This record gives sequence, C-alpha cells and structure tokens, in this order.
Amino acid sequence: MKTNLNLQDADTFYEQLLDAHQGLSPEQSELLNARLILLLANQIGDARVLQECLDAAQLPTA
Repeated sequence: MKTNLNLQDADTFYEQLLDAHQGLSPEQSELLNARLILLLANQIGDARVLQECLDAAQLPTA
C-alpha cells in the first residue's frame, strides 16, 4: 500500500471531487462516493492492497 502522496495533482482532484458533489442530496452524495470507491478499487485490483487500505482507513486519526 502506498502511503506517500501519489497523486499528480492532488489539489485539482480534490476540486473535481467537490465539484462532483455540488448540488447533490446527502443520499446522492453517498451513492457517488460508493460508486467512486468501487471504481477505484477495481483500478487497484489487488485484494491484499485493498484490505490494507480498509485497515488503514479504520485507524483513528490524531
């Protein structure tokens, strides 16, 4: 699992993500996030890496 920043342009992606949620209801926003997660998981494809990402996402933040 990559833990260092690996996005070519993180700020642009963040803006695109915010734009994609613009005008959506909370339910529509949750569905967008779910679809995006599944699409990105498919791009990763490696079950071990996906499990590592799930584990890391569940850790409490400081």
